Amino acid sequence: MKAPPSHGSPGNRNVDLDPDRFYVCQRCTACCKWPGDVRIEEDEIARIAGFLNLTEVAFMERYTRLRGNRQGLSLIEKANHECIMLEGNSCLIHPVKPEQCRGFPNKWNFPGWRQVCEAVPIPMAEATDRGLV
Repeated sequence: MKAPPSHGSPGNRNVDLDPDRFYVCQRCTACCKWPGDVRIEEDEIARIAGFLNLTEVAFMERYTRLRGNRQGLSLIEKANHECIMLEGNSCLIHPVKPEQCRGFPNKWNFPGWRQVCEAVPIPMAEATDRGLV
C-alpha cells in the first residue's frame, strides 16, 4: 500500500517535498490568505523588525501572537484570516518574509493547495541553475 503524500511542515527548512520539481511563486497571495499560524522563528525577529524600522519588542507586540501550540510566535492575522502583512496583493515584508512563507509550496503545503496556488513547476535542475534553490 502506497503512503499518502506528505504535506511537510511549515517548520521545514532543509526538506524538499518534490526532489524533481521546484515551484516558482507567482505572488498570487493564496497562501497569505490561508488560515493558520505563520511561524516566526527566533532568528527571523531582528531581520523583520529592522526591515519595518521597529525594535524587536515593538514588532513582537504589534505583529505577533503565541502560536496555537504555544511553542513560539506567529504573525497575527486579520479577521478574514489573511496575514497581517498582506496589503492588497503585496507582502509588506516580502524581502525578509519568514522561512515558512519562503518554503511554500516546496517545503510544506496543504491538501488541495494546487487548486488555489498559481506557483509554476520547473525542473529542479533548472531551479538550481537559476539560483532559486
